[in-house]
Amino acid sequence: MTAPDANLKALEARLAQDLAWLELPAKSWVPPQYVEDQRVRDVVIVGAGMAGLVASGMLKRLGVDNHQVLDRAPSGREGPWATYARMRTLRSPKQLTGPAMGLPALTFRAYFEARFGREAWEKLDRAPRLVWMDYLIWYRKVLSLPVENEVEVQAIDPRPDGLLALQVAHNAGVETVFARHVVLASGRDGLGGPFVPSITEAVDRRFWAHTADEIDFEGLRNKRLAVIGAGASSMDNAAVALETGCARLDLFIRREDIPRVNKFTGIGSQGVIHGFAGLPDEWKWRFLDHTIRAQTPPPRPSTLRVSQHANAHFHLGSPILKLEEQGDHVVLTTPKGAYDVDFIIFGTGFQVDLLARPELSAVAPFIRLWRDRFAAPEDMPNPELENSPDLGGSFEFLEKVPGTCPALHQIHCFNFPATLSHGKLSGDIPAISEGADRLARGIVRSLFVADRERHYAALTAFDTPELLGDEWTDADAAAGAPHAAA
Repeated sequence: MTAPDANLKALEARLAQDLAWLELPAKSWVPPQYVEDQRVRDVVIVGAGMAGLVASGMLKRLGVDNHQVLDRAPSGREGPWATYARMRTLRSPKQLTGPAMGLPALTFRAYFEARFGREAWEKLDRAPRLVWMDYLIWYRKVLSLPVENEVEVQAIDPRPDGLLALQVAHNAGVETVFARHVVLASGRDGLGGPFVPSITEAVDRRFWAHTADEIDFEGLRNKRLAVIGAGASSMDNAAVALETGCARLDLFIRREDIPRVNKFTGIGSQGVIHGFAGLPDEWKWRFLDHTIRAQTPPPRPSTLRVSQHANAHFHLGSPILKLEEQGDHVVLTTPKGAYDVDFIIFGTGFQVDLLARPELSAVAPFIRLWRDRFAAPEDMPNPELENSPDLGGSFEFLEKVPGTCPALHQIHCFNFPATLSHGKLSGDIPAISEGADRLARGIVRSLFVADRERHYAALTAFDTPELLGDEWTDADAAAGAPHAAA
């Protein structure tokens, strides 16, 4: 056994001991239910990326072991890390504990030092992207999380009996899975999809891609590329194109300057993590509107990774006015001129569009968005926030019209669009454990309340004595008569 393997085994043994000393996971306590001779899942988690894994870990920790995590990707390809994420390292500081759930032996640092040593950790700036993916694979294994890969949830339908019926497709066909709660841990595009401006409709799809798409960078070698946007994903895709050998890369940025200050990172604290959800609505809006308007800057290393190439050109104050096909290329026009390009990559983010998610078609019309109950301040209009789902205390959807779809309180939005309701607890590394804790505790409360009759019946039926009756002697009975009054 190599030293890194031995070190990982030792770390796993330490984690197992920590869990045993803390009496974790808790014993299973949810009464079983059956439909059509099939065991009903207490929770189904859609998505086995970081958010789905830590949600699973928290549920298991609290004794909800009858749950399942489903992901359409092959094992080891969940989330963005090994697919469309193209940065060299994570953007978050290496010391953040992320999904570790308060367990030191489950942190990325513990894993990294076990594999590469303390000295390597001290020299490390930020976590390498693919090593982070390796860590998540290990996290899933060491916690024995119930993940099933290469399955896709095609529909979530409420049933008259209060359960949710999931149509799940896999290699063997389509089956129905019954669940009491569903957690959507489906990432940035989990409630919609990649956003591209309508101007793309002017050109054939072969001329452009979104940063979340699979892109054949080798096929773009010696080509003229345009990248739209100045966010981290734009920089990462531009860098890969340059490193692969594109002939010229033009980065078109709408703003007159690239954002330089990461606002939310600057005020990060336990106060923000635990206090944001308690803010009045107008203050939640104010915080996030300011953050969105300021935008998050691309990391300095990502930007330098682009600018070091002589054939990279930054165009500030250059929104795209027109796209026009001309033979085998596209003419891209900005206020500063027209440019011949062979391919365009849009780093224009994601959007919430519930109707774009076929698996939500049965419930999407009933889901309450912030715009349905909150009037945006006149000086802070923000379509992104207006389209955010308005969530309850356990990340559950709420009804636009009370009584029209009660099952919504059993479907939980544990992905990035939950930010306006809960703060940044469900999409990024820093507070993902705190978010999963809030989610899992809410589900536990809901399950117990729903099963109160069965729990009460168990209470009244419980008759295992702790005393057998031979532990004492009744003094008066032994004397044969009561004591005379003094």
